[in-house]
Amino acid sequence: MRIRLTVLCTTLAALVSVLLLWLGWLLVGGVVSAVPTLPPGTTVRVGDQPVAAEALGRALSDAARAEVLRAGLVAFPLVVAAAAVLSYLAVGHVLRPLRQVTGTARRLSAESLDERIALRGSHGEVTELAESFDAMLDRLHAAFEMQRRFVANASHELRTPLAVMRTEVDVTLADPAADVAELRRMAEVVRGATYRADALVQGLLLLARTDAGVAGPPKEVDLAELVRPALAAVRAEADERRLRVRVQTGSAPTTGDPALLERVVGNLVENAVRHNVEGGWLEVGTEVGADGWARLRVSSSGAPVTSARVEELFEPFRRGTSRASGTGSGLGLSIVRAVVSAHRGTVVAAPVEGGGLTVTVGLRPPPSGVAPS
Repeated sequence: MRIRLTVLCTTLAALVSVLLLWLGWLLVGGVVSAVPTLPPGTTVRVGDQPVAAEALGRALSDAARAEVLRAGLVAFPLVVAAAAVLSYLAVGHVLRPLRQVTGTARRLSAESLDERIALRGSHGEVTELAESFDAMLDRLHAAFEMQRRFVANASHELRTPLAVMRTEVDVTLADPAADVAELRRMAEVVRGATYRADALVQGLLLLARTDAGVAGPPKEVDLAELVRPALAAVRAEADERRLRVRVQTGSAPTTGDPALLERVVGNLVENAVRHNVEGGWLEVGTEVGADGWARLRVSSSGAPVTSARVEELFEPFRRGTSRASGTGSGLGLSIVRAVVSAHRGTVVAAPVEGGGLTVTVGLRPPPSGVAPS
């Protein structure tokens, strides 16, 4: 690029020099020709020779133009050479920040994404490019760190049910006196561990699908119609915990992937039941807000949650309760956030006074021409 820009600048300087030389040639000839003319037939003595005045004017004009051409032919290569040298140096100075960007890009890898260009100077196009490159590196670094944590957490979570299954099998096989009852007990433990591993894998697949975007054309979905199936799925567990359930559903139409939106409602209701307390309460409501957006609100009692910890609950593998007392894979709220973000909506959580959590989801109203689900 430096050579090309130097050639371009030099070519432009040469063209300007040629144009100036041509204009000088015309102007000198015109100025000499504009000398006041003498009456016809007048002669002028040049040395010892009489010369007609008309011939003298033409001779002076030709001589002046020839002198301009001689001087121009000497100055032209000097000007072009100087323009080439100055252009090469100036272009190199201007492109130096680009070499910094290129050098940084060549040194970068997944292990050195914390390096930045940090270009300082006037806010020109190159500075804006460097700042945009640094901003892109910030996003990549955050994405890589999140991926590392996610892979580490997923490996840890998957290791637990696998360790349980391996331990149960090894212990049972090491007991030569194991009877049918012992084998059945081992089988039940292994089955529970496989259910947990399957739920974790399903959650990871759903999270990956959501991160990849919402596939297919959007359909109109009423959040109110998704509440009762979600409650029916956890009715037995809610009755076992003696939870008081209150439902206030008004029409809340939106657009999106029906299966993913159904998973949003299901995850919120499941979390509200599983992380509740004995004899607690659960409230689910849907409505259309003043801004026209569909609203889903799920509130429940439970263990006290600080405001500082609310945001952490949306990270993968974060549970509202301890591992010993909690169930599930810890992906519920992270899936909710991913699905809502894919639908360009909002999700906000707030602690309930006395213990518990309130999660509010906002989704855009359906535009005209969207097919109903």
